[in-house]
Amino acid sequence: MIRLAWPDLGEEELAAVAAVFESGQLTMGPKVAEFEAGLAEACEVEHAIAVSSGTAALHLAVLAVGIGPGDEVLVPAYTFPATANVVAMAGATPVLVDVDPETMNVRPEAVADAVTERTRAVLVVHLFGRPARWAELEAAVPEGVLLLEDAAGALGARRGDRACGSLGRLGCLSFHPRKIVTTGEGGAVTTNDGELAERIRSLRHHGWRGTDMPAPGLNYRLPDILCAVGSSQLRRLDALLAERERLAASYTERLAGVVETPSSDPGDRHGLQAYVVLLERRDEALDALHEAGIQAQIGTYALHRLTAYEDQGPFPGADAAFERGLALPFHNRLTEEDIERVCSVLTDL
Repeated sequence: MIRLAWPDLGEEELAAVAAVFESGQLTMGPKVAEFEAGLAEACEVEHAIAVSSGTAALHLAVLAVGIGPGDEVLVPAYTFPATANVVAMAGATPVLVDVDPETMNVRPEAVADAVTERTRAVLVVHLFGRPARWAELEAAVPEGVLLLEDAAGALGARRGDRACGSLGRLGCLSFHPRKIVTTGEGGAVTTNDGELAERIRSLRHHGWRGTDMPAPGLNYRLPDILCAVGSSQLRRLDALLAERERLAASYTERLAGVVETPSSDPGDRHGLQAYVVLLERRDEALDALHEAGIQAQIGTYALHRLTAYEDQGPFPGADAAFERGLALPFHNRLTEEDIERVCSVLTDL
C-alpha cells in the first residue's frame, strides 16, 4: 500500500514530548509560547495564538471580529466544510461564492458580485496551499468588509513577497497530520492586531482576562505536549517544504500532458499541503489507484452538493473542480519508485 499521507516525525519530536512529560507542565506552559513565537516569525506577523484545531482557529477568528446573527460571510463553494461551518455556528450566514476551476481558489469577480449590505467578511482559502490572488480580492470588496485567511494548508506559502497568514486581518492555520507542520490536531490564529490577539487569547481560555471573565469563552487551548511537537516541526519548515517541492517536481515531470498538475502564479510559492491534480474520468482514476494498492481521494468538497448548503448554487467552477480533483499520495516517505507506480496508473487509463 502506498499511503496518501504520512507525517514526517522522528527522534526530535519524541525528545521534545519526553521533555514536557518530565517537566510536569502539560498545558498552558512554556512550550505554547515557544510554538507561538515560531509561528509568528514564520508568518511574519506580531501575534500567533495556538488553538486546538484549524476549525477552532476559524471559529475564534469569526467570533473575534464580532460576526453573528444577521451577518453574511462569503465562503468559497469548493473547500473543506469547516470554512462554512464556523460561520453557521456563529449564527451568521455563509454565502457560497464560485471558484476558478483551474486554480480552485475563489474568483475575485464572483466575490464582488456576491457582496451585499449584510456582508461582513470574506473567508479566503489558499486551497491546498496555492496562494489566492490577494490584491484582486482587496479590490473586489468595499471598505469595511474584512478579508480573513483560511491558510490551513498554506504555512510556508507566499503571495509575492508576503507570507500567507499575514495577508488578512486574521489568518487561520491547521496542524492536522496532512499539513506540512503537524501537532496531530491543532491550529493557530495569526494577526498584527494586538487587540484582536488578546480577544482570541481570552476566547480560547473560557473568556478569562487575568482574574476576571468579562464575557464567556471556550476551551480551545493547545497543550504543551502538542506544541512541543509543533516547535520541533517548525524548526524544519524550510526543509520540509523543499522536500515537498522536490516530490511535486517529480510528479509534475512524469504527469506532463497526462493531467493538469498543481501550479501557482509567477512570483508565488505554493504551500503544497497536498498534490491535487485535475483530470477527466476522476472516479475511474480513483478506482484504478485503489485497485493498484495506492491510497488517493477526492480533492475536497463542493459545498452546495452537501445537504447543509444545498439551497445555494449553481456553481459551475466548484462543480468542475470537485468532479476533476484528485489528491495523490504526497509525503516525505515517498520514493521515486512509489511516484513512478502512481503515475503509471494514471498514464495507463
